[in-house]
Amino acid sequence: MSGFVSMEEVERVAELANLDLEADEKPRMQRDLNAILDYVAQLKELDTSGVEPMAQVSELLDAGADTGHGVELRVDGLRPSLDRKLVMEEAPETDGAFFKTPKVIER
Repeated sequence: MSGFVSMEEVERVAELANLDLEADEKPRMQRDLNAILDYVAQLKELDTSGVEPMAQVSELLDAGADTGHGVELRVDGLRPSLDRKLVMEEAPETDGAFFKTPKVIER
C-alpha cells in the first residue's frame, strides 16, 4: 500500500459523507481507501493506447453483430410479480400503496 490517504482526509471524507466513524473504524477506512487507490494506480499502468474511448459499453453490444459474436440482451417484457395487496398486508406500516419507513437522515 502506498499510503495516499491521510487520517485527516479520512475524517474529511467521512464528514462529507455524513458518516460518524468510531475511532477503531478510521484506520480500516484509511486502509480500504488506500487499497482502492492502489488498484487505480495498477490500472493506470495498463497500455490503453489502442483502445478507443467510449462513454457507454452498449457500443460493444453491436460490435460483433456482423460476425455473430455480438451480445444479445434479454427481451424487456412483463413478468409476474408479487401481489401488492398481499405484500402490503405483511408490511409493518403502509399507506396502502407504499411502505412507510422512519426518517433516517437528520440534518
